[in-house]
Amino acid sequence: MHGTIESAAKLDALRERASSLPLEQFDPGDPELFRTDTFWPYFDRLRREDPVHYCKDSMFGPYWSVTRYNDIMEIETNHSVFSSASSLGGITIRDIDPDLRRESFISMDPPRHAAQRKTVAPMFTPTHLDNLALNIRKRSAECLDNLPRGEVFDWVDQVSIELTTQMLAVLFDFPWEDRRKLTRWSDIATTIPGPDGVVATEDERQAELAECAGYFARLWKERIAQPPKSDLLSMMAHGPATRDMDARNFLGNLILLIVGGNDTTRNTMSGAIHALSQHPEQYRKLRENPALIDSFVPEVIRWQTPLAHMRRTALADFEFRGKRIKKGDKVVMWYVSGNRDEEVIEKPYDFIIDRARPRTHISFGFGIHRCVGLRLAELQLKIIWEEILKRFDHIDVVGEPKRVYSSFVKGLETLPVKITA
Repeated sequence: MHGTIESAAKLDALRERASSLPLEQFDPGDPELFRTDTFWPYFDRLRREDPVHYCKDSMFGPYWSVTRYNDIMEIETNHSVFSSASSLGGITIRDIDPDLRRESFISMDPPRHAAQRKTVAPMFTPTHLDNLALNIRKRSAECLDNLPRGEVFDWVDQVSIELTTQMLAVLFDFPWEDRRKLTRWSDIATTIPGPDGVVATEDERQAELAECAGYFARLWKERIAQPPKSDLLSMMAHGPATRDMDARNFLGNLILLIVGGNDTTRNTMSGAIHALSQHPEQYRKLRENPALIDSFVPEVIRWQTPLAHMRRTALADFEFRGKRIKKGDKVVMWYVSGNRDEEVIEKPYDFIIDRARPRTHISFGFGIHRCVGLRLAELQLKIIWEEILKRFDHIDVVGEPKRVYSSFVKGLETLPVKITA
């Protein structure tokens, strides 16, 4: 009880700071706010008072924040002014050294974007997803059946990471015994080097990404020499728009697909357990009516928002909502804020698994850059929960989660749980 009182007092103090701090001092991209889960009152105030906000000074340099749902959609679809290009900085708030930038189709503007995206799109067609579903269900059942009963374990490691890394191995036809390398490379790609990151220095980060590139280069040579198959690597090796990629584009697309396949599903699997532990009445509702899984899945994706933002760079001076955005300015679209926008989403701070319009969220982006694998992510989440509800009456969260130190990846590093029945 004492700890709960302390936590409540700390939260009140943080809310007071967000309400009293001058807006010009706001830095909503501070990763510490995400590590401590204390960013919410800052975005609430920005949506109310300064929905297109300029931060002059941060660890990432100056940047604009776009915080309302409809404004985010406008920025997302205005490709003539707001660019995703890696040559201008790419898609995250954190600038990468120009010599280290790697191009992927999500960090391309039209028309180049469409050709490379189209190469991997067949992986996510309804017919292919139907085939994958059998594999997903089998692996989910095996994972859940092997979980310990009556003792504390880490849900993130034993379920969320294990199932998503298995899925990635299937998608890439990657050597099964090395599948955890995929999770590691995903974490390396998105980490902020330092004491709170996965690695201490940028040199270490680049060394591990080079290992990733070398490993996949060997697999690439194998796929080129073989007839086309239905895995992502073979699709790219034989696709007209991707078979001649340079080394940077190759690694860029690999990292995009690894991170996309890992973080969205992994963090939402963990976020689902945590959300239900905080809202037992919704957990009870789900157990009593498993058909609600269809609306529960998009609701938990909204609730978690596994990637907190995407970034664009202004190609020209542009006035937006009364603010003068200059050519070269960094513009950050905060999906995590858009998903709590009261003007678009009714009761956005309520976790409601039977919402009337559960797909009204922006977790997957909007427009041409909307996540290519979103249906696969939803399918994985649907199946794992169908299998959970067959087996367990309840999964108890028995401690506080450890959150990722990042304002890009919004996820949990650990989540202690116990299955009691």
